[in-house]
Amino acid sequence: MDLGGATLAVGGAIGMALALFGVKMLVSGRAPASTLRNFPAVRDAALYHLLFGAALLLMVLGQALLAGTGATVTSGVAIVLVAVALIRYRPRRGRPREDT
Repeated sequence: MDLGGATLAVGGAIGMALALFGVKMLVSGRAPASTLRNFPAVRDAALYHLLFGAALLLMVLGQALLAGTGATVTSGVAIVLVAVALIRYRPRRGRPREDT
């Protein structure tokens, strides 16, 4: 495996871990205190991590499996997911609120 392939493998593993962490928080409704300190609610923390993980997975899969226009479109979708995560669910300092 060359350096590019290893980088994609590590990126895919990190993306999968982030996405699973987000899903776990969404399903359980709980988050670690260190994570919750930076987000106003568990749902915001969960969706932030889920969107970032999904974007990283899309980027890796698009680069590894697709070529040309397909890879470009996949990267564009990944960038949109990151933009949504940063604009809508970005970390904020402050007191956590209860989810309703």
